[in-house]
Amino acid sequence: MQIKRGGVVSKLLVDVSIPKMFRAKQIFPRSIITPEEIPGVIFAELSKEKIKSLIKPGMNIAITAGSRGIANVDVITKGIVDFVKSQNANPFIVPAMGSHGGATAEGQIEILTGYNITEETMRCPIKSCMDTVIIGYSELGKPVYLDRIAYESDGIIVSCRLKLHNAFRGKYESGPCKMMVVGLGKQEGAESVHSDGMGKIAENLPANAKVILDKAPILLAIPCMENAYDETCKIEAIHKDDIMDREPELLEWAHKNMPRLIVGETDVLIVDEIGKNYSGTGVDPNITGTFSTDYATGGVQVQRTCMLDITDCSHGNGLGTGLASVITKRLFDKLDPEKMYPNCLTSTVLKSAGIPIVVATDKEAIQLCIRTLNNVDKKTAKIIRIPNSLHIGNIMLSEGYYEDIISGKYKGLEAEDEPQYMEFDEDGNLVTPIHSDETKH
Repeated sequence: MQIKRGGVVSKLLVDVSIPKMFRAKQIFPRSIITPEEIPGVIFAELSKEKIKSLIKPGMNIAITAGSRGIANVDVITKGIVDFVKSQNANPFIVPAMGSHGGATAEGQIEILTGYNITEETMRCPIKSCMDTVIIGYSELGKPVYLDRIAYESDGIIVSCRLKLHNAFRGKYESGPCKMMVVGLGKQEGAESVHSDGMGKIAENLPANAKVILDKAPILLAIPCMENAYDETCKIEAIHKDDIMDREPELLEWAHKNMPRLIVGETDVLIVDEIGKNYSGTGVDPNITGTFSTDYATGGVQVQRTCMLDITDCSHGNGLGTGLASVITKRLFDKLDPEKMYPNCLTSTVLKSAGIPIVVATDKEAIQLCIRTLNNVDKKTAKIIRIPNSLHIGNIMLSEGYYEDIISGKYKGLEAEDEPQYMEFDEDGNLVTPIHSDETKH
């Protein structure tokens, strides 16, 4: 694709002014389990009377590890491994990430390596394959698949994060049930539960999970939850018999404790960086309001969104670009359809992998969003800039929000400096950092 500065598009955008911006801090409740405390919490949870007896000497125990960028995921996984060893059992790790990693065993190991989960760091084997076995059919008639290696183990510990899903609503969203059905189901299991579309997944997910709990050697789940600052704040071990009852309760807890963009609505949202380590769709729509389906709502109300870059650890999987109004050529050049499209074929959701308008620079991406606003005074457009959808404690806001924040209109939102124009380098890319003590490259 020929995208360059100085062409017709650049000329149409050159006179579009970008409002002054100021740094702001969002303040949320901040209970936390520090990395140093995590092993002790895991040992305490797994030592609960009903849980500890499940792990017996000599058992070969499969421990799941997913594709999301979970805070302290390597520390959490290592803590589970070490506990299993303390019971004289034999732990090993299985990638549980559906069709991610290009739907290949090697690709899934590559993702784990990016999270510091390797055989060397975990001091146990990692066994990755895409082979599955059909272990039954759900009450809704769906075939239920499970990773062959995990199925042949003596027991499975489901380690995962528990949070709201980014495309549907139900009693069970992103958590142990999804990790069992989609993560351990690999390509075939993920496709089975998604085959009726996102409108039915809230029914298919628990129906398939019940089969796995009945037929597979699941021992327990140990989900973690994060506070509004992407920090570990809760870890709980759940006996297999209690998962179906306990998961909805924890989902409600997670919902109440999730972060948000406090101002509630904006004209333009600037996302510095998207990535699979932030959300399955590059950005979490529960924050950004950019949903790929009609089966979930929430997040900030926004008219235009631009996405500027993608994380290296996404390995070119730029799902979420289709939810933007415009992206930069820098982001576009990093996309790898071979990593993106398997997710779409599996989930049947195509929108998130679409390619929006592509422009040459960060500045032009922002200017295009402003120029195409409807029913807005573009000279005073309201703009939010975030580093990504997980770390929104520090953000930037346009001058139009300033007086309201200074006057205390928004609880939990403080201005950290005065409005000033953002700076761009000679290539038209942002150099003004969101954090005043950082340098943006």
